[in-house]
Amino acid sequence: MPPFLRGLTLGLSLIVAIGPQNAFVLRAGLTRRHALLSALTCALCDSLLIALGVLGLGSWLARVPVLVTLGTLLGAAFLGWYGLKALRSAWAGGGTGLAAGENETSPATPRQVVGTALGFSLLNPHALLDTVVLLGGASAGLDGEGRLAFLGGTALASWAWFFALALAGRTLAPIMARPQAWRVLDTLIGVTLLVTAVSLLLTAAASFTLETRTLLQAVEAAFSFRHSWPLWLSL
Repeated sequence: MPPFLRGLTLGLSLIVAIGPQNAFVLRAGLTRRHALLSALTCALCDSLLIALGVLGLGSWLARVPVLVTLGTLLGAAFLGWYGLKALRSAWAGGGTGLAAGENETSPATPRQVVGTALGFSLLNPHALLDTVVLLGGASAGLDGEGRLAFLGGTALASWAWFFALALAGRTLAPIMARPQAWRVLDTLIGVTLLVTAVSLLLTAAASFTLETRTLLQAVEAAFSFRHSWPLWLSL
């Protein structure tokens, strides 16, 4: 398969799954609050991360596990906070028609939209894993021209998907004319974000345990060597 089509199909297979970015863009489309801006921001972030992955950032991050763990904790905090806001919105209900969706979980100004989209794109380690590590690894065996074609295919997948999602949200807005529909949507979004946050915390805990164990082993080895070095000198 040509690198461009390979990147396109792999990019679509990774991005179509329900996740924080998709939920945010869909909600922006449903509320008709800067939906295209949210799609543009997410697509630009994905393109940047994919490019960094193709250039080898994933292999560099693998050598700095502490940085990955800190990023995972930060992402879990952001997603958990936003997930709780979505669940609180679902619990409160309120409003009629699309007004039920026009609450604090929907950023109102362009600056808020961009900031929230950046958070979902850059503070979500699962998205970083897909774009930087998986896609970067998939392009590792390609030459320079092949990597550029692969990058173009994966970037096109992100751009096409996010803008299609935003436009689909605007099209489906009449269906969301009932507050009950918004409560269901906010509940699904909140649960998705909280599940993602919990999984990130578990990942960070496992990584921290492994790093601590490795550090203790290194300290123990150094301590043992220190006490045995006179024996080495006597040989």
